[in-house]
Amino acid sequence: MRQTRSARRVGARTSTAVLGLVLALALTACGGTGTGDGASAAKDTGAAKPAADRVEPLAAKPRPALPVTVPSADGKRVEVTSADRIVPLTGSLNEIVFSLGLGEHVVARDITATFEQAKELPVVTRAHDVSAESVLSLRPTLVIADTTTGPAEAVGQIRDAGVPLLVVAPAKSLADVGRRIDAVAAALGVEAAGKELRQRTEARIAAVRKDVPAPESDGEKPRVAFLYLRGSAAVYLLGGRESGAGSLLDAAGAVDAGAESGLTKDFTAITSEALAKAAPDAILVMRKGLESVGGIDGLVKIPGVAQTPAGMDRRVVSIDDGVLLNYGPRTDQVLKSLVEQLYGKRAS
Repeated sequence: MRQTRSARRVGARTSTAVLGLVLALALTACGGTGTGDGASAAKDTGAAKPAADRVEPLAAKPRPALPVTVPSADGKRVEVTSADRIVPLTGSLNEIVFSLGLGEHVVARDITATFEQAKELPVVTRAHDVSAESVLSLRPTLVIADTTTGPAEAVGQIRDAGVPLLVVAPAKSLADVGRRIDAVAAALGVEAAGKELRQRTEARIAAVRKDVPAPESDGEKPRVAFLYLRGSAAVYLLGGRESGAGSLLDAAGAVDAGAESGLTKDFTAITSEALAKAAPDAILVMRKGLESVGGIDGLVKIPGVAQTPAGMDRRVVSIDDGVLLNYGPRTDQVLKSLVEQLYGKRAS
């Protein structure tokens, strides 16, 4: 790969709301599923059958110790007296509650919560847009949102109805995983379970990172561009510094090609010039996004892709839409899949 990259590198190396919309569109338009373990292999070797899309609850079911009063990311303090009917308003928050062992108390889900244990629950949030009426009809005793959830009127309507509503800061990197688990566990009165889940999650991520192959003899790390694709809507975007993928790529021993080339926003429309400047050795995509453009054959037809080292090598890493940027209890699986696809036999 290094010799190919050196010979073919083209050109110089040179907001949370949008990211949330991108993730939700991915699930709304294409119904993404899977854990990330069975993602399509690099260099066009074909797609493996996805592993079962399930979260793994803690072995011991915790018993909430309530009431508790906890700080909310919007500056309020929230008193929680019951965890009997929980409504998490993002896919990642759903994963955390189920992984803590309290899934039987969850009565609704976000459109991005596609894992098996939650898939039959009613959807009350799409593209971070919550339906207050749908939430309130389920008689929740606790609603958990993040700062990208809106509109503000809907959030206010839920609070005005007297429902405890906790706001959690959104996840943007691996460093946010433990913080969010702690915040949710504290609100549910299961801090010991939260500590256990945090330690399990961080240990699994650390184990994957330990096995990331070292750079080859030239010392250069693989450059990876994160592309958001939605062929049915003619949406083709290149991720930049705020895309949310940078932390994963860094953990996988790679360079975020979009950010390193100078793209400071979350996403920018793909152009031949931008791709030439990013000069990726591999391209990271959501699985359903790749399918929406006709697979790798369709991907390399997008202007500029075929001229990059990644396009020439047909080197593509695909991860399931529902987990790629969740930064939650299954992030170790996402990172493992990314590493295995990016490095192939070197990662085994």
